[in-house]
Amino acid sequence: MSSLNRPGGNVTGVTILTNVIVAKRFEMLHEMVPKATSIGLLVNPANSNAEPDSRDAQAAAQALGQKLIVVQASAESDFETAFATLAEQRVGALLLAADPFLYGRIDRLVELAVRHQLPMLSPWRECTAAGGLMSYGASLPDAHRQQGIYAGRILKGDKPANLPVLQPTKFEFALNLKTAKALGLTVPQIMQMTADTVIE
Repeated sequence: MSSLNRPGGNVTGVTILTNVIVAKRFEMLHEMVPKATSIGLLVNPANSNAEPDSRDAQAAAQALGQKLIVVQASAESDFETAFATLAEQRVGALLLAADPFLYGRIDRLVELAVRHQLPMLSPWRECTAAGGLMSYGASLPDAHRQQGIYAGRILKGDKPANLPVLQPTKFEFALNLKTAKALGLTVPQIMQMTADTVIE
């Protein structure tokens, strides 16, 4: 691929930039849980973005004077060990990396976060709806609509090489006030006002 604007060849599509806003997510979690001196990051080591995500989160942690604890899970059997490590390290909040494997196990991750009383921020609104504290990321329904439009254009004869890789124009912030209350957190008013979805 030459560039996002001119991909060339037979490749194009829609990116949801899940991995380039790690620092933004970290800052949001810090704002929600300012007393946390350390924040955890759960990554799937089999994902090529695990290392750059960890670097970005480390830089964000240092900028805020916090400690970052990175834990890994590439199989569901790794979750208990990861959360036990977070508990041992007295981590005050958890950031989930954007990863298809983790996305497919939202319910289990929410269950563990609730059990360990751990405020958790994910890239996916579905995680917040399932009981996670909050999420911030590109709108998946919007990305899927764009994919459908591109598929239609290609079927009608447009060449993928001439279609720029689309970047998200809409990011969604979801907040679960019920979970915040259960965790004993006071949600800043500005966060309630700016959330696209508030679950009460």
